[in-house]
Amino acid sequence: MPEPTPKSASSAVEIVQVDDGHHGQRIDNYLMGRIKGVPRSHLYRVLRRGEVRVNKGRVKPSYRLQSGDLIRIPPMRVAEVAAPARPPQAHLNSLEEAVIYEDDRLMVLNKPSGMAVHGGSGLSWGLIEAMRTLRPQAKELELVHRLDRDTSGCLLLSKRRSALRDLHQLIRGNAVEKRYLALLAGRLPNPEMQVDVPLRKNLLRSGERVVRVDREGGKSAETHFRRRRSLGNFTLVEAGLITGRTHQIRVHAGHLGAPVAGDEKYGDADANRYLRAMGLKRLFLHAVALTLHPRHLDRPLRIEAPLPLELEALLTKLDKDQ
Repeated sequence: MPEPTPKSASSAVEIVQVDDGHHGQRIDNYLMGRIKGVPRSHLYRVLRRGEVRVNKGRVKPSYRLQSGDLIRIPPMRVAEVAAPARPPQAHLNSLEEAVIYEDDRLMVLNKPSGMAVHGGSGLSWGLIEAMRTLRPQAKELELVHRLDRDTSGCLLLSKRRSALRDLHQLIRGNAVEKRYLALLAGRLPNPEMQVDVPLRKNLLRSGERVVRVDREGGKSAETHFRRRRSLGNFTLVEAGLITGRTHQIRVHAGHLGAPVAGDEKYGDADANRYLRAMGLKRLFLHAVALTLHPRHLDRPLRIEAPLPLELEALLTKLDKDQ
């Protein structure tokens, strides 16, 4: 990310009333969008100290704004940030071709593997920044949910603040069905398996984030696996998320003793080495379908993203090797 240049000037206290367009937005995201140049770490610090007030009371960063809320924003030292790097034209072209559904309120992309959904942690841009470059007229373009960097497939974006609020309500109400295809390094004993074990995020000393099964302190997580094809020592499965935790499918698959193929973090090193020799250069996890009924449509919407050609080619090789 571009390094900010410190400024000596500070902003004055502001009292801002929340309008309908920001109803339901998290206050941390609202402040990041409103106050440019403030490091996220500093923003969370002033929230923890209670310097930001909503209706004269303290709030957590996860607080969702309500229309009419009065926000007190304290003076904050800001920084001048260099213009963000423009994504390479080749990436912009590929993302333009990746749009598989679009209307005036939302769009769905077939996200490429290897592309982060947003910039940060050393990345000057991600998918959302690239899409804002492609759609400069869509001033309120936002990610509705996320996919891991190495996962491909259906990714939902909103084009209006009100649409983002509606789509988040659908997700919280479990009214958005997400289906994934994954190749597992192992065999499943049953055609269908339900994994219901809590997960917890952990931060290693190196700064790497990992997710572990934690039956005592973890958050509830449930995944449904259905076998699609048996391919020797590998299994192609369809995975459905009942909850949506970070790395959920990958950790639950490992819990079954059959980790996702190509997974360098939670996977089987020997299986990954074997598959690399057969041409697999990525995580074999693809968000194949998304089903929801947005409020502005008179019918449910089902979007499918075909399995990438390199993954289809691997399945063909495994099938021949049986």
